Amino acid sequence: MVALRRYRLKRVRDEMAQRSIDACVLVDPVSIRYACGARNMQVFHLRNPARSLVVPVEGPVVLFEFTGCMHLAEGLETVDEIRPSVTASYAAAGDGIREAERAWARQVGEEIRRHCGPAPTVGVERVNAGAAAALAESGMRLVDAQAPLERARSVKSVAEIACIRRSLAATAVGMEALREGLVPGRTENEVWSLFHQAVVALDGEYVETRLLSSGPRTNPWFQEAGERVIEAGDLVAIDTDVVGCHGYYSDFSRTFHVDGVSPTPKQRELYRIAREQVEHNIALLRPGLSLRDYARAAWKIPDRFAANRYFLSAHGCGMTGEYPYLYHEADFDAFGYDGTLTENMTICVESYIGEPAGGQGVKLEQQVLLTASGPELLSTFPFEETLAS
Repeated sequence: MVALRRYRLKRVRDEMAQRSIDACVLVDPVSIRYACGARNMQVFHLRNPARSLVVPVEGPVVLFEFTGCMHLAEGLETVDEIRPSVTASYAAAGDGIREAERAWARQVGEEIRRHCGPAPTVGVERVNAGAAAALAESGMRLVDAQAPLERARSVKSVAEIACIRRSLAATAVGMEALREGLVPGRTENEVWSLFHQAVVALDGEYVETRLLSSGPRTNPWFQEAGERVIEAGDLVAIDTDVVGCHGYYSDFSRTFHVDGVSPTPKQRELYRIAREQVEHNIALLRPGLSLRDYARAAWKIPDRFAANRYFLSAHGCGMTGEYPYLYHEADFDAFGYDGTLTENMTICVESYIGEPAGGQGVKLEQQVLLTASGPELLSTFPFEETLAS
């Protein structure tokens, strides 16, 4: 893990240097973990600005850690110093929030100026508006830290790929527990809990979404698990969205058929079409392919499914969903951007097939690694035999 952490920190600094950024102040817990390896109550800190990491392009890395938690990062070779953090939130400071934000800005600002001079360019992410303003008032030039972090994270080391494989293996165990638990009479929540429990038992961390739906709730997509009772013959669709082992994302989708009633011709048709889309688009992926050229060559969604299409054709994947986003050709001019696929990116290829008029829908997704010779399938959990036949 030492080599993995050092690789990630170097990636961040290399991307900062390319953009003439003197230092970054990271507050997103996923960014902090990527840059230095420090993990601390990840979901809690997604909404509580209670810790931050100062990463100069040259100089010591300082972690300002949440109250009572300084011991958690001890021994990390990527962190030179650990100090208690100022929590700049209204819940912590009440009507004194403005002063708390100034105190936070003084805390990180003094550290940055010590190593980067009086007027540095500083990358900042996801801080309160007042905290960012206080930093800017001190003479720093603020820029967005998203670009260097996303670009750094997009290309994986050998050790990172090993972590992703382990995360996917744990998630596959969870999917098998879910599949075995798919019996009529259970609610969506009950079945989803089987999946979550199995993943956590194997050292997975948490599931970012609750995207599991059954029967008529599979159309449209993006309906989360609820109290609906699953029936024989239902389709049950799930998007894993697992932040798994070592904090690496396991992101693939499957649609299952609940035993007791044979699949209908319509269910099989939807499944066949979704699988065709995913497999066609995986075959396109290769290092050096531009995002625009991918969009042009990607599988064309039939008109009857276009309105309910998944909003992306594919996306990057590492510690969460990340850069790049690969848009459908129909959406490229409005939302897309160009770029180039690179060796050792991990990409998730998406499909959702369901008609706006209603009925059930099918969600499929595969996670792949881009190698010099083409895509390598990472998400090897099997497709549903009864629907694929």
